[in-house]
Amino acid sequence: MSYESTAEPIRLGYLMDFKLPEFYPQEMKDDLFNPFHLIFEEAREQGIIDRPIEIVYREAEGLPKGSVKKVIDAYGELVDEGCLAVFGPNISDNCIPTREAIEERFKVPALSVSGSDDWLGEWTFAFPQGSLTDEPIFWADLLAKGGHSQVGVLIEQSLVGETYLRNFRAACRRKNIRIVAEASLAQTAQDVTAAVRTMHEAKPDALVHCGFGFGIVFLNTALESLDWDPPRFTSTAFQNAWMNPVMWNAFMGWTGVDQYDEGNPVGQQFLDKYEAKYGRRPQYCVPVVNCDIASALLRACADAHPLSPRGIKEALERVKMMPAASGAPGTRVSFGNWTRRAWMGAGYLVARRLDADGVTSYLVDRFGEE
Repeated sequence: MSYESTAEPIRLGYLMDFKLPEFYPQEMKDDLFNPFHLIFEEAREQGIIDRPIEIVYREAEGLPKGSVKKVIDAYGELVDEGCLAVFGPNISDNCIPTREAIEERFKVPALSVSGSDDWLGEWTFAFPQGSLTDEPIFWADLLAKGGHSQVGVLIEQSLVGETYLRNFRAACRRKNIRIVAEASLAQTAQDVTAAVRTMHEAKPDALVHCGFGFGIVFLNTALESLDWDPPRFTSTAFQNAWMNPVMWNAFMGWTGVDQYDEGNPVGQQFLDKYEAKYGRRPQYCVPVVNCDIASALLRACADAHPLSPRGIKEALERVKMMPAASGAPGTRVSFGNWTRRAWMGAGYLVARRLDADGVTSYLVDRFGEE
């Protein structure tokens, strides 16, 4: 091949701001990356891009278990390695301080699944895998549909937990739902007996959890000790159930916010390709969410002139009304000069529950459907 026919790959960063546990299933690790490989390789074969795209991966133990500094340092390493954009960080407690570093020091665009509006900025785009503002409205809708007028709230002591709570209080007022008890939880798996007793004594119709998810690992056990099985609702923390059996068991019996909808034809067509290439059909949120992120990055890479961090940022702003693989049918991905939230339409969030088989889940409701 001649000198004129070759080019260096486009480098994109993938920053995971928590350490995946050693027992995290290999096939689920593959689901993090395979959507990117599939989308980018197909684009190269079709001539959409004229050079390969390389993913540079970093893990850093950020909050709630580690520190923000580790996340910012890892972002800097990806920038130093020539990444034109970075997917991550994704936990809101890490995202907000990292955004400051991106704006002040790095000036390399970042895409995140953080649900915090405080992440959004000139260089920071969101595929909000949930939303600290939207999800509380969804919980209130689900509670009202279920005829629950009194609720107890369990709040993880974090930015995520407190932001959820503030927005949930407002949503409850609009739906005439009364919060009869509030109790704090640690961000990590700790004894929750006192919090559950507080809830039990208040006798709410249902429970709502505000937080990242690790705080309720022992909550079902505490409920069982009281022989109490109230309806209970949680955030996109529900998606942590796919991490390991501990988290799956923690969320059994809960209705959670999710982004996999088997009725979305774009997502099912993507999974057809995924199954044909990799021999499995992962029917949960991560592959379809990462398909949307990869597809947006692909469009930006193909449209960036020049291929630079600023060029990618401005090309992301030109991604318009792209059909989404995640969310309910009809969800779209669209950015703009001052639009940094990707998914358009109320149905980008759905409600699901877990099956006792430890493998599958089922659709409960779609956000926006009355």
